[in-house]
Amino acid sequence: MSWFRRNRPEPPRPAAHPSGHLPNPEEAAQRFWERWFELLPQVSAALGDREPHRVENELCELVAGIHPDLHFTVDRGHRAIYALVISGQEDPRLRPYTDAWKAAAPPEDMIWEYHDSVPPVPDPTEVTVNLGARRLPLADVRVVAQVNDGLVDVAVYHPEFAALDEEQRRTMTFLPLDVTLGERLAGERLGRVETATTEPAATIGLLEFRELVRGLDQSQAEPSS
Repeated sequence: MSWFRRNRPEPPRPAAHPSGHLPNPEEAAQRFWERWFELLPQVSAALGDREPHRVENELCELVAGIHPDLHFTVDRGHRAIYALVISGQEDPRLRPYTDAWKAAAPPEDMIWEYHDSVPPVPDPTEVTVNLGARRLPLADVRVVAQVNDGLVDVAVYHPEFAALDEEQRRTMTFLPLDVTLGERLAGERLGRVETATTEPAATIGLLEFRELVRGLDQSQAEPSS
């Protein structure tokens, strides 16, 4: 469940750098966390009242104060109640800013956890995506995966693809991969990604697919004999 998902025209740049010159990543991260703790009572109250819109503008400006091209979400956490995710969507220009932000983050507690990329969900087959009136279980997603020079080319199939429009099919092609692998691993390991409107032969489920991709990292980490 996403409380916020900033993926829209960026808000006005905050007064911290009105000239248009960005602060260095460490300074930006420090300012973010100082302001975050000032805003935290308002954020907690808004989430507790299920009215996240009350603080959405403040959080958009706060994230843009690190870098205006960053995206963020506030989701249900895996280890804590809430998860704050600030992501550069694997843009190498933005990695210094997300790295500095994560390095300066406070320790996680029972309320908040912090991520510098969208993490994988524990079990993607338990996720159901709502697209308009349609409910699409990710347990029905099947993929064909082919490893080429350390990258994985993927074709993604869902039985409902034929009933979806082009944009919905695109969403349902990439979203299962992101929630299965997490944004960072998907960015590092996926090569060509295609939509299959009819089920190909030799498909596997999302959990098998995750094991395959994670196995590539483990095999490369092992020293050669």
